[in-house]
Amino acid sequence: MGVLNAEQIAEEIASGAVRLSGALGPRQLQPASIDLTIARRGWRVRASFLPPPGKSVAARLADGLMMHEIDLAQGAVLERGCVYLVELAESLRLPREISGAANPKSSTGRIDVFVRLVVDSANGGRVAFDEAPAGYEGPLYAEISPRTFSILVREGSSLNQLRLKRGVTRLDDEALAALHAREPLIDGVADIEGGIGLSVDLAPANKVVGWRARRHAALIDVDHPATLDAEDYFEPIATPRGGFIILDPDEFYILASREALSIPPDYAAEMTPISPGLGEFRVHYAGFFDPGFGWRPGGPNGSRAVLEVRSHDAAFVLEHGQLVARLVYERMEARPATLYGQGVLSNYQGQGLKLSKHFR
Repeated sequence: MGVLNAEQIAEEIASGAVRLSGALGPRQLQPASIDLTIARRGWRVRASFLPPPGKSVAARLADGLMMHEIDLAQGAVLERGCVYLVELAESLRLPREISGAANPKSSTGRIDVFVRLVVDSANGGRVAFDEAPAGYEGPLYAEISPRTFSILVREGSSLNQLRLKRGVTRLDDEALAALHAREPLIDGVADIEGGIGLSVDLAPANKVVGWRARRHAALIDVDHPATLDAEDYFEPIATPRGGFIILDPDEFYILASREALSIPPDYAAEMTPISPGLGEFRVHYAGFFDPGFGWRPGGPNGSRAVLEVRSHDAAFVLEHGQLVARLVYERMEARPATLYGQGVLSNYQGQGLKLSKHFR
């Protein structure tokens, strides 16, 4: 039991459990996930929604939620502040013992684009965002809501990714503590309670603690890496004298964890938000970490988690070292042949504070 690796996902594609509309892309398979790609049709919708029990996404669209249809073959601009639904080129016919879980790609979260997987209601049951229940058969959709920057997407663009899991995969606290004792998962003392706690770094050596998104910036083409100047879209945040920054309501920030992380080869991880009782902010856009992220044989841990942060309705004081998220670990069913950062394009291996791949 565990998360399926790239080779096992390829086997599920060959068996028809994961169906593609064309050939598999050259970098579509990651060590523990498959990138999902946008198909030709999309819709501007009135609001975010989930289909009720027994109803398909297409039927729910026809109930009056669709505002207009969009042809994505030649590309289309998705405006910030709007909600869109797009068909994905992939569909599923999962075995009864395999389920799916989705998350935005790292580069998607770092430009403040909120993306969630939506599936049909299977066998009259209830559905949830970013989940494909075990045995699911049907189409896949992505809800896309750009929050700060308008984006240009097209048929074939990839904004989110899917993991396939067999059985119970998550490590409980006892197993996580035992793994950390064998092979340190973070540098320093581990706060283990429903995952390993991550805190925010507001005192880095390079004097820039993060970036705050600028309003009314230019368009971002999601398929063009290393073409944009960072300061046209973000303003740098200097190390605060008092050891804290104030998050303004509905503003978007890129910060980094104080801890350096390691995801050993036989495990995958996912960042989850902390309890709202510990702070009125959200830290969870792109949460998947692949086997090998930040890992080196014998150590030390080499990569920090980038935190996509948004405050809620009130301004909030964020202190250096404050707990902001937890990292939960899952067993891989088998070690992938290629780890993150080995022989594949890995934009964030060894990262510190880093914007998305779209920036120079």
